[in-house]
Amino acid sequence: MQTKIKRSVAILLAHIIKRDKRDLKREAPLFCKLLGEDFNCDTEESQQMLEEILSSEYDLDEHLTIINDALKDDEFSKMQILKQFNHIIYSDKIEPRDYEEFEKVKRTLFPHIQ
Repeated sequence: MQTKIKRSVAILLAHIIKRDKRDLKREAPLFCKLLGEDFNCDTEESQQMLEEILSSEYDLDEHLTIINDALKDDEFSKMQILKQFNHIIYSDKIEPRDYEEFEKVKRTLFPHIQ
């Protein structure tokens, strides 16, 4: 289960990088740092994971469900993931659709908060 949630969190964090076609050289260190904080990934593992995610297709909703199901009532961990996602968003030029993505993730992880 730890591997599955690690991949889902990695996909969530990489999503904005991929969708906005951000500069990989600038974003990779932040991605690696954030993934390493929660999953003890070293730089090499995080970099490989990022490159694989950026070159593959995924269903973000499916991975949000995995995160939400795995963390169930762990509001603190879900808030940490939302905070990390926000950090990725703010690491570069913010697009209006980034706000929409943030709200979507927030509603999925915290459906009881309007």
